[in-house]
Amino acid sequence: MLNELQLIEAVAPEILQVLQERYRVLQSIYWMQPIGRRNLAESLVLTERVLRTETDLLKKLGLIATSNSGMRLTEKGEEVYESLGETMDQLFGMQQNERRVAESFGIARCIIVNGDADQQQKVVEEFGRLLDEALHNCLPNGENIIAVMGGTTMARAARQLTNLKSAKRQNLFVPARGGIGEAVNLQANSVSAEMAARSNGTYRALFVPEQLSTVTYDSLLKEPTIVDVLNLINQANCVVHSIGRALHMAARRKMTEEEILMLKQKNAVAESFGYFFDEDGKVVYKIPRVGLQLKDVRSIPYIFAVAGGKSKAKAIRAYLKNAPQQTWLITDEAASNEVLKGVTL
Repeated sequence: MLNELQLIEAVAPEILQVLQERYRVLQSIYWMQPIGRRNLAESLVLTERVLRTETDLLKKLGLIATSNSGMRLTEKGEEVYESLGETMDQLFGMQQNERRVAESFGIARCIIVNGDADQQQKVVEEFGRLLDEALHNCLPNGENIIAVMGGTTMARAARQLTNLKSAKRQNLFVPARGGIGEAVNLQANSVSAEMAARSNGTYRALFVPEQLSTVTYDSLLKEPTIVDVLNLINQANCVVHSIGRALHMAARRKMTEEEILMLKQKNAVAESFGYFFDEDGKVVYKIPRVGLQLKDVRSIPYIFAVAGGKSKAKAIRAYLKNAPQQTWLITDEAASNEVLKGVTL
């Protein structure tokens, strides 16, 4: 099918331009339905007049329906959208960008989802679906220990996991870090428990704050239950994590005004595993922490980084300069386009 479309493009490129534009309209409605024409026009950067022409045609074709609450895809529309997906990804050059990201930053693989996670909630659901697929394909038989980070992206992606257990494969999920004082459902404990429940695995919790004084940390290391979980974390053969914006993560960690000012002065743009990075990927600050650190992650064979949205592009780019080579990045079109600016192979 793709070869035929490429032949058509060579003779009548305007046909594919129309196809791509209408696919984008269907895709955006699917992600944000029900949605009004004005909001959809803003999302697609189209005038309402141009968009009205397209949506009126799609309605006549039976692909979308309108109501007081907005536009949504019909059953036929969803079938057409899903059937076109893989072909359109290739036409949009997504595979080429995936290769460019992976090769430019020396990571194992990059998977790009259409859209912008900042604007479209369903993009993060797609992150979760792709993560589930990757875990199914990559996790080996035997006993796996999967260390999981917390955060909004991780919490939403966790809901998309499906059964990973088999007669030859069992999976134990553990939090990759202690809690950082955020909402309970976003903490690593909750996310790892959700992943375990969805995938028919087991989990162990770590009820320890991430930032502790040396004295408190040393005393906690004498507690058998805590030592057991930390030992499991250190034995993990898989880690699933996101990548945070530096100042956003500093606020979540309730860092002091002096520390936040220091991060601003050092141009910190990214955070992961308790490390803060500037735009060049240089570590500018490190938080003492309970759980995995970046140096520990380098020896873990299966690493999945999940992060997207145009607002996270600088953070993703900075972290990728430090990412272990076995990393798989699951991201979106908006972030990858920004990450690739200025990159040449």
